[in-house]
Amino acid sequence: MLKYIILLTPIYVTLFWAMVLNTYNRQRSAPRSFLSKFMGVVCFIFISHYIFFASFPNIYFFIDPFYHYASILVLPMFNIYFRLLTQDKKVTFKHHTRYIAFPTLLFLLYIIGTLCTPINDYKAWIINRGFQSTSHGIQFLKIIHLTFRLTYLTQVIVTVFRNYMLIKIHGFKAMQFYGEIEDGSTHKINALNWLIIITGVVSIILGALGQGYFKNNLLGLGIASVLLSSLFFTIGLLGNQQKELNPGIRLEPEEDSENELKALSITAQQEILQKLLVLFEENKLYLNNKTNITDVAQILGTNRTYISSIINQQFNMNFCCFVNNYRVEELERVVTKHPEYGIEELVEACGFGSVDSLKRAIKANFNLTYSEWKKQKRLETQNIVKRTPKNCFR
Repeated sequence: MLKYIILLTPIYVTLFWAMVLNTYNRQRSAPRSFLSKFMGVVCFIFISHYIFFASFPNIYFFIDPFYHYASILVLPMFNIYFRLLTQDKKVTFKHHTRYIAFPTLLFLLYIIGTLCTPINDYKAWIINRGFQSTSHGIQFLKIIHLTFRLTYLTQVIVTVFRNYMLIKIHGFKAMQFYGEIEDGSTHKINALNWLIIITGVVSIILGALGQGYFKNNLLGLGIASVLLSSLFFTIGLLGNQQKELNPGIRLEPEEDSENELKALSITAQQEILQKLLVLFEENKLYLNNKTNITDVAQILGTNRTYISSIINQQFNMNFCCFVNNYRVEELERVVTKHPEYGIEELVEACGFGSVDSLKRAIKANFNLTYSEWKKQKRLETQNIVKRTPKNCFR
């Protein structure tokens, strides 16, 4: 019974995320939808493991080529997911076929090898990869099997490097769009890239040990199951939270954005700047934690590029920093007026989207942790109270 629970756990985890990432319509996007397909392919891999280790050989014999195909599809799919977060609007035949072309070729060669191999030799080789045979089909399958392994190793390196470059090139764009620190930060997407490194290394080690090693090793099977389940659960969790790093690619192009501020007179720039300051200083738009640069552009009747450029030029900061500077100022006012407020109340009162966002804003502005900052503010408030009587007597 324990063995079946161990084998089913990663299936449940990946199936859960495959459904969740493609279920909520209000949050559905091209990256989330594609990550759900990625989880579906991973789920199939774990189903294949279940069939193999639960001793259903007559079924697994037919599944093995598809299992190997899925195994070398996951990393290219993860790279496509990163591309959808950063530079591609949607999955297209033109742009993304090349990522699965070689895996598909290997799969077709594997199918040809199985068809050219005597059925008894093929079944014996599936159960024991060290099976010796004079069959040309088995020799061919061994070469293809080795190529699968080498391909996966290469994919780990290539995928991680490509993803790193995508983050490096497009990472700053989220901060120019979102007003929420957590949405504009790259820490989640960097964590996703690290997780795929760890998952790839773990998979390589488990593959080197071989399926035979785990066949009658319940402890080893349990450790592998818990480790992989944890990794893919975390990938699903972060992927569920991760917003597009370059959301501008899904927005309508701006007709007058090519020359940015060069197309505007000084007077027009000053007019936009004054309206922007009124919007934040008087109307306090920053208290809405969903605020982004598109919302601001629509309210002011201009475009994103102009606003972004004016903020960069006048304040030497990006849109996200601009918005959160106002939130930090509001935070100081609220804490002074309501020192009894807890962190959740401060988050809601000052426009932050989460506790983590508030903490990051404090760290960025004061280089202090929340606890250190709150203690400092408490001391400042106490000193003001102590000085008040003296001021009254003057």
